[in-house]
Order: sequence, then structure tokens, then C-alpha cells
Amino acid sequence: MHFNIPVFIPHLGCPFQCIFCNQKHISGILKAPEADDIVKIIEQKLSTIDYKTSDVEVAFFGGSFTCLPKAVQENYLGAVQPYITEKKIHGIRISTRPDFITPEILHFLMKYRVKAIELGAQSMDDGILAAIGRGHTTTDVIRSSHLIKEHGFELGLQTMVGLPGEKINNVTNTAKKVAKLKPDTVRIYPVLVIKNTELGKMYNQGTYQPLSLESAVYFVMAAMEVYNEKDINVIKVGLHPSEELQSGKSLVAGPFHPSFRELVLTKMWALRLEKLMMPEKKPMNKKRCLTITVPFSEYNNAIGYKAANRKKLSEKYAKVRFLRSETLKKMNFEVDYH
Repeated sequence: MHFNIPVFIPHLGCPFQCIFCNQKHISGILKAPEADDIVKIIEQKLSTIDYKTSDVEVAFFGGSFTCLPKAVQENYLGAVQPYITEKKIHGIRISTRPDFITPEILHFLMKYRVKAIELGAQSMDDGILAAIGRGHTTTDVIRSSHLIKEHGFELGLQTMVGLPGEKINNVTNTAKKVAKLKPDTVRIYPVLVIKNTELGKMYNQGTYQPLSLESAVYFVMAAMEVYNEKDINVIKVGLHPSEELQSGKSLVAGPFHPSFRELVLTKMWALRLEKLMMPEKKPMNKKRCLTITVPFSEYNNAIGYKAANRKKLSEKYAKVRFLRSETLKKMNFEVDYH
């Protein structure tokens, strides 16, 4: 089993201010940690994990790690090294900007046993990147992705949906371009309007309208279909439901839902089961029973968030059962009527 021990370093290192970004409000972490704080976080998490039988990584998220002064990077990475030596931690994961990756930086990270590097690509459309003040181009994403893979790191790419001026075709084009880079992992975040951001001002002025929850689910689903086809692991969908977001203290507007990924996967399965849900052309006097066998890992997703898909099917069939299969792969399924 894999576990990440997250260490949030809110907005540290980044020389740019994207219009959507306020990491302190997003993560709920207001102060950057010291090395001693990192040790405390690791110790606390390890007390709840069987690290002997698990793959455990420390993940530095929130800031642009490689933009930090080298001494700060060494301080943070150095705090983790004893745990790697003792084989309690198996590696380090960082997130950073595509324009702050060089061979020299990668050699430095290798020295400190960094295992995975996630790049905040956000979009693969240069016009959208310029509009949001991202400060890098798609060329930077492509160049850095190749460098990371050539140096033996695990590559992660982070993208967003609902950026200003973005349409569904932009989302699918970004997903296709990301897929060509063959990342090991992908994260997809719907854009939220956070307090004290330029996007917040645009929203208040009426120049930006966030996606509805339904539209955000549709946009993310379109991207996930591309990644599923290429067998790329989407490890995160939607922002972590921090207290700041759930309480509404930092959220102005936008498609936030604490179970956003489940909503997306429910919709993906609903489309696959759509023909089974359609009314009979000639209604039968006696309803049939339906059994749907799905991959073991897709059981809950197929049934749906709050059993939405099973409830819809139950409108048509006398009884609906979902069974797990160890042999079916991806989102394939088998149907039996009785």
C-alpha cells in the first residue's frame, strides 16, 4: 500500500502570482514549516502507518520547491534523509514549476533521493497560460518532462479545468498533449475562486464565471477518458477538502465538492450503463432482474455516489445486483438478465 506524508509549504519559492492562487487558503496552512516541524509531521504519520509493509513517501506540496533558495531545499530534504536511511520512508515527492527544472537541479535532487517530481502544467494552451499569468509556456512543460524522465524520476503532471477562456476542446487537447508526455501520474483540479486572488476580483467584477459543478464533472470526465485510454494513473481529482474550503472561509465560488472524484466516476459509469438505463420500447409486464459484474476496484464507482446509478437502474429493473470480478479490467463490465 502507498502512503504520502504531505508537507505543505504554502506559496514558497514561486516568483509568479497566478490569478487563481492563494496556497495559504487552499491548503489551510498559513506558516511554512521548519525542519523540526517536518520531523514532527513524519513522526506523527509514521505512528499510524505500518511502514514495514507500505511504500511511504514524504511529499512537499503547495509551493514551487525548486524555486526555493538551495539552502532551504537542503534543510527540508535533509530532515527526511535519516528516515530514508532507516527505510521508514522510501522516497520524496516534490511539486514545482516547469520553468525551474535543469539538469543541475535534477542532479541535486537525486543526491537527496527525491523520487518523483510533479510539474504544475495547468494547461497545454499557451494563450490560456498567458491569460492566467502562469509565467511559463507549453514548451517549458515538454522540455522539463523529458528531462525528468531521462534522469530516472517519476513524472507527475498537474492540470486544471475551468480556467478563464477555456472550453471543453481546450481540456481534451491539454489531456492529449499531456498523455503524449507519458507521465506516471496526473492530477486534475477544477478551478475554484479563492479569497484574496486576482480571480476573486474578476469574479466580483463579473469578468469570470466559474464552472458549475455539473460542468466541472463533465470537463474532468473528458480529460479522464483520455488518460484511461492511455492507461495513465490519475491519482487526484479535485482539491483536498481542507477546513478552509469546507467551512467556506476561503471559498468565494466554484465547483467544490468533498467527493468530487466520486461524482466524476459515477458519471463515467452512468454513460457506460446508459443503454441499460433507457426505458424499454415495449414495457414488459414483469420487470426483469439485472446483474452487472464490474472490475473489483470499480465496484463502488459503478454503483455510484450515494448509489445514484443503482437507483436509476432500479427504476427499470425489479432487482439490480453489482458483482465484483478479479479478471475484468479498467471499466469493462458484463451483464446478465434473469
